[in-house]
Amino acid sequence: MSLANPTALFWLALGIPVVIFYILKIRLRRMPVSTVIFWRQIFDEKKPRSLWQRLRHLVSLLVQLAFLALLVAALTEPFFASEARSARRVILIVDNSASMNATDVESTRLAKAKEDAHRIIQGLRARDEMAIIAAGTQPRVVCGLTVHPKSLRVALDGIGPTDGPTQLAAALALARRLAAETGDADKESRILVVTDACTDDAAKLSTEDRVQFVTVGARAGNLAITRFQVRRSTVDPIGYETLVEITNLSDEPTGEFRLSITLNGQSIEVIPLALAHNQTWSKVIENTTRDGGVLTAELVVKVDKEDRPYPDALATDNKAIAVLPKRNDVPVHMHSPVGNLFLQKVLEANPLTQLTTSKAMPATFQTGGVKVFHREAPATLPPGSVLVVDPANDCNLWKVGDKLQNPIVTQQDKDSPLMAHVRLDNVLMPEARKVTFTPAAGKPQILAAASTGDPLFAVIDRPEGKVVVLSVNLDLGDLPFRTAFPILAMNVLGQFTSSHGEMRESLVAGSTADVTLPAGDFLVRSPDGTTRKLPGGGKATIGPFDQCGVWTVAAEGTGTAVEEFAVNVMNKAESDLRPPEGVVAVAVETGFGGSFLGRPFWWYLIGLAGILAVAEWYLYQRRWIS
Repeated sequence: MSLANPTALFWLALGIPVVIFYILKIRLRRMPVSTVIFWRQIFDEKKPRSLWQRLRHLVSLLVQLAFLALLVAALTEPFFASEARSARRVILIVDNSASMNATDVESTRLAKAKEDAHRIIQGLRARDEMAIIAAGTQPRVVCGLTVHPKSLRVALDGIGPTDGPTQLAAALALARRLAAETGDADKESRILVVTDACTDDAAKLSTEDRVQFVTVGARAGNLAITRFQVRRSTVDPIGYETLVEITNLSDEPTGEFRLSITLNGQSIEVIPLALAHNQTWSKVIENTTRDGGVLTAELVVKVDKEDRPYPDALATDNKAIAVLPKRNDVPVHMHSPVGNLFLQKVLEANPLTQLTTSKAMPATFQTGGVKVFHREAPATLPPGSVLVVDPANDCNLWKVGDKLQNPIVTQQDKDSPLMAHVRLDNVLMPEARKVTFTPAAGKPQILAAASTGDPLFAVIDRPEGKVVVLSVNLDLGDLPFRTAFPILAMNVLGQFTSSHGEMRESLVAGSTADVTLPAGDFLVRSPDGTTRKLPGGGKATIGPFDQCGVWTVAAEGTGTAVEEFAVNVMNKAESDLRPPEGVVAVAVETGFGGSFLGRPFWWYLIGLAGILAVAEWYLYQRRWIS
């Protein structure tokens, strides 16, 4: 037998004061009394037997010394050589991914997994080591290798649910590294994985060397929103398009249910649906609003005759959210010495445009907004976003030449956002102006050109702001009568305001996002309200996102939101609660466990000390020892 803590033997020195107190006699006080006749009568009736009386005191001393010896022996943590040879190193992996929130078992799959994990901890042998890894959004070690069951139980209870994907492969790799870092190659290592095995590679992982799966849950049906995105329309300045996809991840049909879409709590769409088994439904829904906010899609599942919902064991993926950007008013100033009703009306047709006009060239231009010049442009174009239509005079970016008689458009940049949904090849453009760009314009992007190569529609990307020039005479051609003209104007305004087809992508749980922040201190607020600090002054990475909902980056102190991220499950593999075939699983009782006899030797020593203390108390009460 060996001792893990031999220095505890010094506590045996406490036996010295025990013996001293035993042999120490108390000097009795002398008290004068009127008579001793009664005392003599008592002593005559109960005359002590000196040898037996001494033995009774000696038994009491021996019991006390034995009690002390047992406690000190327990503190030394004795163990047998066979215990050391049979000790195991166990890495316990607990799956806390989104699918573990399924309710096809009592409470949730995660609660059942933690219950099984507690039984595994209870079954550890005396000198077994265990570490615990959570295999949710990002595998992490929640408790390093230890032989203390209480530390393991506390760490296990601290594992909370997440909405991220299962990371069993990464968790197994982490477990193998953790087992190898201890350096004790002779100790048996084993990896126990408590999971629902709802991942494509579960069957392969369950057959790896020294890996055992303890599975929870069974094949369960689930209805899930597997895609939900929203973006602003590329045509309508206040329109938006919503893409939603729903999948029935079940072996049976759903029956009827409803898809409800709301914007900031106000109902937008309600669509009744019914899906066959393993069927996917998707649709692009178009709506209009200039307001932004949180767009929410939710599945409302009907119940059957027994008042039970359609088998939909996971509620997290029944709801999805997206952030819809708000459309702000755009101040636009149009200058035209002769006026042009077509251009003015097409600008006013944009519901976001706040239009002002002038016939005399303004001395100064307000900062921001869009400047539109028809026929007459200043010699030096002002900073900011500028649209020039039918230029008649030179400026710092181009020279105006002769008129082009009936030019035919033969070159179009169809990939440019400014040319989206626009065709100019059959448009009449008599007396379009010939424009020659100066070196100050750099390399303009030609969006449309005549057969002679002369540019008719171009964009100049300068540091002070973009300049778009359209050298078409609106009074003579038929462009104002074509649908291409208002679409072209909408495209230009959309590019100037950076809102053309704007999209704030809804993220998948478990992903990360990059954000560029100004100088200062910021806070990242998760959907459950917890916050963490985020330094500003550059690019920062947020995530992995382990909760569904809206994550907010806000300035510390003021609380002003700088960026918002919508996070949803949107993962068919995670929403599919049907584990693949071929997963090799074991029961907790047969796969791993100890027994009452597997406790450490010091545990029995403490038990004997307790029994000895009870025995002494009993004998003392019976007046057998004193």
